[in-house]
Amino acid sequence: MALSPEEFYDHALAAADGERRLPLARMTGWDISPFEQDGLRVSPLRPPVLPETARHGEDPADCRNCRDRDEGIWFNDRWRLARVPGVGVPLVLMLYPRDHHDMADLPDELAAELGLLTTRIVRHMQALPHVSRAHVYRIGDGAAHLHVWFFARPEGQAQLYGSWLVVWDDLLPEYPADVADADAATVAGALIGSHGGRRDPA
Repeated sequence: MALSPEEFYDHALAAADGERRLPLARMTGWDISPFEQDGLRVSPLRPPVLPETARHGEDPADCRNCRDRDEGIWFNDRWRLARVPGVGVPLVLMLYPRDHHDMADLPDELAAELGLLTTRIVRHMQALPHVSRAHVYRIGDGAAHLHVWFFARPEGQAQLYGSWLVVWDDLLPEYPADVADADAATVAGALIGSHGGRRDPA
């Protein structure tokens, strides 16, 4: 059985200093870390808060992603794909079910299609010129409506490898929107060719 919130907190505090600060993560020593270890500190570990804060859209009637079910660059009857604006890497896309589902309650038919869509979106993003990899993330703490992130890593930027890419994305200046729009349209067109669907929500 997993540790209770209190047991987990006590376990973590055993590794912390007198100010409840854990040691720096091993990741900060990687050569791809965007931060130098000298002067970097870990925030004090806060005790658990129960019950947890509700995520946005726990009630489908208040869900922004349900209201936006007709916004995006690619659609079929079950899914929509949208470009995330204001990012630093070449392209960030987000895939949503058009109806209100989270990962844990996703019907099997949609779960199977999610696997195919994820593979095909990655394939099409990586086919773009000057994109080396497409990273896939599902976090799930901010919103109750399933949303899967796709981040394009720019070619040749070895420092942006791996799990630090999303941190670098927040540090980089905003990528040119016209270039990202054109690349997003290319991915949408390729997805229509490989998976069907359309560019409009109808």
